[in-house]
Amino acid sequence: MKNKTVAAWLAFLGGPLGLHRFYLYGLGDWIGWLLPIPTALGVYGIQRVQQWGQDDQLSWMLIPLLGFTIAGCALRAILYGLMTPERWNARFNPAAAPDAAPGRTHWYTVFAIATSLLVGTAVLMASIAFSFQRYFEYQIEEARKISQ
Repeated sequence: MKNKTVAAWLAFLGGPLGLHRFYLYGLGDWIGWLLPIPTALGVYGIQRVQQWGQDDQLSWMLIPLLGFTIAGCALRAILYGLMTPERWNARFNPAAAPDAAPGRTHWYTVFAIATSLLVGTAVLMASIAFSFQRYFEYQIEEARKISQ
């Protein structure tokens, strides 16, 4: 039986690697296999910044992929945690009673929701700010090149 609390924590902690998808849908889930791609590209963007500095144009396109993937997985953890026991069990434990224990919300579920909300929002806002900052800096740099 699939536990709502476990799924929420897996989505938050291991979501960018697809762990929550594998837990809920099995190893045949293609979305679970695709999630590590933007995660790896974002990590590669961070490595490029460390190697080439903040002026590397490719890195400012790759780094937000990691942030948006983390934020999306945090949102998925929140959605799992807020799902009613009846809906959870109907979707992921169809053979169980509607109010079966795996679908119930516990304090660990609430902590997963709160942590996901806190971290997911911070990562999302940082990714958006980084993207826009680098985009506008690049536009100003290009305008300077044209005017000279």
